[in-house]
This record gives sequence, C-alpha cells and structure tokens, in this order.
Amino acid sequence: MENSRYPKFTFTWIGGLVLVAGFFIGNMAVAFFNVFWMFAFKENLQYKEWFLMLLNAGGFLTAIAFFDFFIVRPNTGKKLNFNFSPTNFYTYLLIFPMMFGMMLIAEFITSQIPTTGPFFGKYYDFFIKLMEQLTDDPVVMIITAVICAPIFEEIVFRGIIQKGLINKGVKPVNAILMASVIFGLVHGNPWQFVGAVLLGCVLGLVYYKTKSLLLPMLLHGFNNLCSTILIVYTKNESFADAFKIPEWMILAGGIILFSVFYYLFTRKYKVHYSEI
Repeated sequence: MENSRYPKFTFTWIGGLVLVAGFFIGNMAVAFFNVFWMFAFKENLQYKEWFLMLLNAGGFLTAIAFFDFFIVRPNTGKKLNFNFSPTNFYTYLLIFPMMFGMMLIAEFITSQIPTTGPFFGKYYDFFIKLMEQLTDDPVVMIITAVICAPIFEEIVFRGIIQKGLINKGVKPVNAILMASVIFGLVHGNPWQFVGAVLLGCVLGLVYYKTKSLLLPMLLHGFNNLCSTILIVYTKNESFADAFKIPEWMILAGGIILFSVFYYLFTRKYKVHYSEI
C-alpha cells in the first residue's frame, strides 16, 4: 500500500474546515466575477439559468483543490488522486437494482415528512420555489444534477470524507454513515436529507467494496436522472404519483429489490477490489 499511487490521507475536523473554506472562497470568486461582469457589460449573470450551476461548480472545485494543496500534498507527498476504474458487467447488474430499491424506500420515508403546518409549510414552500428556480431550463438541470453533482459530490463525500475517515481508523460502517449524514445535512432541508442519507449509505457501500469512485458516481447520476425525468414530465419526484400506485407498494417493492440485491452484492459476490 505504501507504493500505491493513491495518497493515504486522513480526514479530520481541520480537513472539514478546509473544505468549507474552499467552497466559500469558490462561491465568492464566482460572485465577484459576476460583479465585474455587471460593471463591464451591464448584465447580471445571476438571472442566467446556468449561474447556479457555475456557482456550485466553482465552490466544489475550489474545495477539492484546497483539500489537495493544504491537506493531502503536505501530509502524503502525493497529489489527490482517485481510482475511477470500471468493473465487470456483473457488478453493475447488482448495484443498480440495489440503488433503485433504496430510492423507492427513501421516497416512502420522505413522503411521511409533513409539508404543511406553521414550520414545515413555510419551509416546504421555500424549498419548492428554490427547486423551481433550479429546474427552469431542463438542459441546465440535467448537466447540473446528472453530471456535475455526481462527480463533485462523490469526490467530496465518498472520495475525501469517507475514505479519509477509514484511513484514519474509523470503522467502515461508521465512516459510511458519517459521510452519508454530512451528505444529507448539506442539502439543507428535511425532504432531501432522508433520501441523501439512505442513498449515501448505498453509495458508500459500493465505493468501499469496489474501491472505484466511478461506480458511486454512476449510481448518483442514475438517481438524479430519475428525479430529473420525473420532475420534467410529471412535475413531481414521486414514482408513486407517476405510476398511480400507493406509497406502500413503492415501499414493498423497494424493500424486496434492495434486500435481494444487497444480499447478492455483499454475501454472494466474492470479488474484492483493492487500490494499488
């Protein structure tokens, strides 16, 4: 492992601060660029459909770069690098149904969270308005949700946080859970928090077992693609509403799918990967 081209960095609260600082500075850089553009060309880029995509990309890229230059290189002597190797076809036949099963379970649990009332009602209205702003342009939405978000978020939450915790000596199951909870918290609302934590656990499990960051990226993109298609064509992220079936059937189908393919992936599938 000492000769691996992948640096064996650890993740601590200092690394967390570095990521937050990088994200903030990246966002500020994009904001200052917008100010410059307004003075130079009398146009506010904030009203462009792609501005939030640019803001998000600037924040994540700077956060990753900060972690690389201030944490990884000084402590390991190597640059931040990840395994993006593809795997055999059989693996994909196991992980995608497992992911879809968890998506259905997450939908049912999320549907139980109130969307009305003195607190949840106002918060939900704000959340819906924000989502409408993000989904004005389907093309920008697909690029942001299906391509950019899976790449940037998997590098940070699985590649940096989860892997760094495991390298630090945290038990894998605890590292997967911790990274997933952080992943849920950054979404900033209870409806996405539940799904992000549950799906993050699947993404973390797949990354831990296969050691390839490509696979959780593909699964993350698959989840976001399904959500995008539902939003574009049905104005709702619900499979139950799209297929006109009760939520309990969504839960039952999700439990069956997830249980069967989780068992096959973790118990019957004997191929193990390693980083070299």
